[in-house]
This record gives sequence, structure tokens and C-alpha cells, in this order.
Amino acid sequence: MVKVNVMKEMTGIIEEKTIEPEQFCEYIGNTIKVHGSIYKIRKMSGFAFVLLRTKRDIIQCVYGEEFSSFSLSEIVEECCVIITADVVKEERSKTGVELRLVDVEVLSRPVMESPIVINNKKVDTSIENLLNYRPITLRNEKERAIFKIQEGLCQAFRTYLTMQRFTEIHTPKIVYAGAEGGANIFQLDYFGKKAYLAQSPQFYKQMMVGVYERVFEIAPVFRAEKHDTSRHINEYTSVDFEMGYIQSFEDIMQMETGLIQYAMRYLEDEYHYELELLKVKLPKVSEIPTIRFMEAKELIANEYHREMKDYEDFEPEEEKLLCEAIKKKTGSEFIFVTHYPTKKRPFYAFEDPEDQEVTLSFDLLFRGLEVTTGGQRIHNYDMQVAKMKERGMTVESFESYLMMHKYGMPPHGGLGLGLERFTSKLLLQDNVRLSTLFPRDINRVTP
Repeated sequence: MVKVNVMKEMTGIIEEKTIEPEQFCEYIGNTIKVHGSIYKIRKMSGFAFVLLRTKRDIIQCVYGEEFSSFSLSEIVEECCVIITADVVKEERSKTGVELRLVDVEVLSRPVMESPIVINNKKVDTSIENLLNYRPITLRNEKERAIFKIQEGLCQAFRTYLTMQRFTEIHTPKIVYAGAEGGANIFQLDYFGKKAYLAQSPQFYKQMMVGVYERVFEIAPVFRAEKHDTSRHINEYTSVDFEMGYIQSFEDIMQMETGLIQYAMRYLEDEYHYELELLKVKLPKVSEIPTIRFMEAKELIANEYHREMKDYEDFEPEEEKLLCEAIKKKTGSEFIFVTHYPTKKRPFYAFEDPEDQEVTLSFDLLFRGLEVTTGGQRIHNYDMQVAKMKERGMTVESFESYLMMHKYGMPPHGGLGLGLERFTSKLLLQDNVRLSTLFPRDINRVTP
């Protein structure tokens, strides 16, 4: 953040005007004020380069004995300061200017030296240290760039869905029953009653289709996963949307294709700085190829001479191999896998009228990992009740959920996209925790 004093001509009142670093060139020949944290000091003979970390940029400033009115010893790395600097034209600089330090006001200084070196190009430490010292390691230029890109994805998703006439909603995270059931649900003592942390906004976003027709939410969800792997965390950010009056579950896949296409263009336009810093190669997204679940299993078995063991889901290695095979055949780094077995999908999944052993559902795989699950939902009351009874569910326990079916619902469907997984694969990381601000897994609840 940059501040320059501007005198109002008529009133004589001095006010502070804030400008961005890319506007430095407008102030060549002027003295400006800049606030930030001292990121790094490179001492030379008679002068020094002082790198200032601002909210988005790392700005190179020059300290010189002939023009700086303070001693270099007054500042240390991670000092929070307001600097006064002369703006001098310098074509070799990224900003086109050089900031020559004139004076400094120290707002605060660290009381201890950082246990982790954060001002190199990369934080060279273990993932455990990276996460244990998260409030500090996130100050690294590349570490924080990860979450600026994640911000960009959220901005793009929100903008695109709004343009497609979706309404943003905010659903409860304390619920009476799990949307997907199973053992991976956190139970709470809710004033003497059983309650749970939401695995998904599924029930509520379906209900809201009956209100707004198209809805979305970007919010945390909770899974009591007991797996300690590079792909599992127990709290993540889910990008959910649900849309009514669909003609086919393919409408949902088409909407997601447009969503991802828009997001990639948005990142290219608005987050070029971070993309270049992290050397990100954005995937080309035209039409995303589609393959049925069993066809995908057979392709993997034939292409890689693997025995097919699990007939209801993919093994992690199969997801990687399928993406590898599809990329070779089509060039796409995305693949929609459709028609998952009915046994594997939740009770609200719409079964294929032509083959009730499979559902009108899909997963989206990206660079070897499932990042989205979606599909068409049952909208007919009698059909939904019949399927619940078939699965041995207590229908009375879901009375508030079934209310929407009882009083009329259009054909509808939607999806949930894992934001951290998507970010991780976009950045070619090998662990989803690297794209999780403060990860929660089976071993970690701090910081």
C-alpha cells in the first residue's frame, strides 16, 4: 500500500491518497510514503537493497548513506514500517522506478528471530514445519501467492454463477442428519440432542431450488475421514451449485465446463503476477470429454494391464491412470466420468431409467484427482420415499427434507467442487494441505 500526501487547493487540508505499486511511475520525481513489512535486507558496501512486503507485492527499495537520513540498523526483517521514499525512474526495475529510502517510521518490531527462513524464493522445510508455523510461513511470497490464486478462483466462480442468474445462499453447518450418511460424519452434543457437522449443503441447496431455481454456496464442509493421505482433509471449502428445470444431468456438466473456462480466463487476466511467480501453466479448457464409469474401468484395465478389483469406485491410482490416458488421447487434463453405480451414490441420486443399476451422476477428474461430484437428484416424492425405504432408512427422520418433494419440485441437480483439491491440482502440488490455509486432518487442529 502506498500513500502520498495531497494538499487540497481550496481548504488547505492534507489528506492521504492511496495508490498501488503499479502506479509508481505516476509519481516519478515525488516523495511518497509506503507502508509494509521489511521482507529482506541485502547489505552492500555503502548501500543496501531493502525489500518491502506490501499486501500483494514485494517492492525493492534502496538504502544509501548519501540520501537516507536514518541508520540501517534501525530496521530488521519483519519490522512493520512506514517508509518515506523518493521515486526515481529505473527501467531495469519491474515497476519501472526505484524507491530511494529517505526516512522510516518503525511501527513494530519482532521480539524473536523467525524459526523458519521465509524470505527465500521457497520455504525450504518439511511440510510439518510449513504447517506448524503457518502464521509465519504464509508471509513467504510464493506461499501467499497460492491463496491469492485461490481467491481468484472464488471470485471467478462467484462472478460466473451470478452472471448465470444463480442466487448465493448460506446454509446451516449444524444439521440433524448427514446428507450422505456413513461413518464420516462428526457428531455433536447439541443441548442434549444429537446433531452433526454438515458434510454438504445438499439438502438445503435442493430446498432452495424450489425458491430461487438456481443457487450456489462457497462454504466449509466437514468429513470425519480417518485417512491420513495427501488427498484427505477433514474440513474443506466446497463450491456447490444446484439448478432446477434441467433437461438432463448433462446440463450440470455443461454449466461446470463454462464455470471452469471462465475461471481460467479470469486468473489469466487478474492474477498474472501470482501465476508467473508460481510458474503456473493454466490448462486449456474447451469441451471436457466424457466417459461412462464402466468404460473408464475397462479402459484402465486394458491400457495398463491392470486387474479390475473394485467395480463400484476408482482406486486413487486408477484416477491418475485414467487422466493420463485421456490426456494422451484428447489433450484434455479434465475428464467427466458418468453413470456411477447406484450402490455407490447417495439415496437422492436419480437412477438411469434405462438401467437402474447406475445413476445419472458424474465425477470430474483433474490431473489425476477427483475434484467434483455431481448429478441429477430425485424430485418425485413417491420415488424418493420408495428409494429411502429400499435402503432401510427411517423416512420419518427426513420429514423436513421431504417437504420440498411433497409440495412439488422441478427436475434438478447440481454438484460440489473441492476448492483446495482444485487449487492443489492447478498448481501441480502433491498434497492438498499445501493449498489449505490452515489444514484440519486427523492429527491437526492448530494453528
